[in-house]
Amino acid sequence: MSDTATVAKSYDQYESKLELRVVVLCTMLSALMQGIDSTIANVALPFMQGSLAASRDQVTWVLTSYIVSAAIMTAPVGWIASRFGRKNLALVSIAGFTLASMLCGAAQTLDQMILFRMLQGAFGAALSPLSQSIMLDLYPLEKRGQMMAIWAMGAMVGPIVGPTLGGYLTENYNWRWVFYVNLPFGIAAFTGMWIFFRETRRDDSLKFDWFGFGLLATGIGALQLLLDRGSDKDWLNSSEIIIEMIVAGLGIYLFTVHLLLSKGTFIPKEIFKNRSFMTSLMLTFLLGLVLFASTALLPTYLQNLAGFSARQTGLLMTPRGIGMVASMLIVGQFSYRIDPRKLMVAGTLLLLWSLWEMSRWTPSVSAWHLAVTTLLQGIGSGMMFVPMNLISFSTLPASLRTSASAFLNLVRNTGSSIGISITSTYLAVRTQIEHGLLAEHVTTFNRALSQNGPGMMWNPQITFGVQALDRVVNYNAQVIAYSNVFLFMFLASVPALLVIFTMKRPSFPTASAPHEFEVIE
Repeated sequence: MSDTATVAKSYDQYESKLELRVVVLCTMLSALMQGIDSTIANVALPFMQGSLAASRDQVTWVLTSYIVSAAIMTAPVGWIASRFGRKNLALVSIAGFTLASMLCGAAQTLDQMILFRMLQGAFGAALSPLSQSIMLDLYPLEKRGQMMAIWAMGAMVGPIVGPTLGGYLTENYNWRWVFYVNLPFGIAAFTGMWIFFRETRRDDSLKFDWFGFGLLATGIGALQLLLDRGSDKDWLNSSEIIIEMIVAGLGIYLFTVHLLLSKGTFIPKEIFKNRSFMTSLMLTFLLGLVLFASTALLPTYLQNLAGFSARQTGLLMTPRGIGMVASMLIVGQFSYRIDPRKLMVAGTLLLLWSLWEMSRWTPSVSAWHLAVTTLLQGIGSGMMFVPMNLISFSTLPASLRTSASAFLNLVRNTGSSIGISITSTYLAVRTQIEHGLLAEHVTTFNRALSQNGPGMMWNPQITFGVQALDRVVNYNAQVIAYSNVFLFMFLASVPALLVIFTMKRPSFPTASAPHEFEVIE
């Protein structure tokens, strides 16, 4: 069945626009719920640590278990949807995710929390890619820009507002509300999908590729463990990290060979033959690497160096989310009328400018300047994300959309994990290097340290003076290190411009041919 026929059939199943809008709202709610939960628990970890009687290293498994479980279960989403139907998968995923959230909130021990977070990640893995493919199929091509903008509000904005919402709930109520907050959204999404969403065709003849799934699950699971625990374990100085690196490399390599040589794998090989989709994969990886890495770095910069409170930090990070939502909604209206690559280039330039500006920040940066910079960064990210998704799915048949969406989400999440690990490690290394370079100037021959006030407060011959001097040196070392990390992220984002120019330009529909398109070389 052609793409046009599939869309028309999906669209005609619904008796009114109200039913369609309810389905869209429910799919967006599910994506938003899953996106928020990927980061909402981060700020609550210190409070969980006391309640669950866990050490600092042990409590990080609350995050790791969710990330690993979600990464493993993302890849087979397309096969599960084809075999059992999208409606059944959506209902099971929403219900399971909501129930697992309630269990996380009620957990009394660390073991219970880790188990329930694994369940939450497994059920939540399908929510984002499934909602994306559903919204693509519900509307004709000329309206997909708007639909992708709405979907992206949940998928991309959720992880950004997660820490702010988590901090508010933890500070004003209890860390358990970080999980309980999902209940009303889960019930609303489940009810709407159950009543209004029409079931799609199922293929009972499909056989699952357990061997391929085992290889990919092993490789992705080991990779996520490696990235999540590497900085705490000092990377290659830890035997655990070396083992995880070997297992990840073997698992991913053997799965790639299996995918190329075997038939009937749970990830269709056809999606990797599509040039538009492959270039979108590269951009998705870069966007995940930069966007989520900066999200992880900004809170510590603002609180530890700039002296803002947790609530002020949350407010200062809000403009980026606002900019992203606004640009997605606006770009969604025009992305099919003009060349989407031009929008992506403009968005990339805004993203590059914001990262360059952040590399020049000092802790005395004004709140106004900070808000403007992050606002423009959000606008640039939104201008990249919506057209990128339109291009990636413009030439894929409807039967491959769910699998492609799942793999796209897997690549984005992997990119964000790699970006956070690389930038965190680079920050720690640069801080040590800069600390050593600054400490070289702390000598008895430095007249600035031997006269008047500094000579009394930073006297290295007394304990108080050594401690005070070390704090000053370490503070300035971190300031320089953060500047270097933001500059590194700027340089890592430059290749995005080259990738955009390798994309094909999709010719979107006109009024005379609303459901037809072709790819222009």
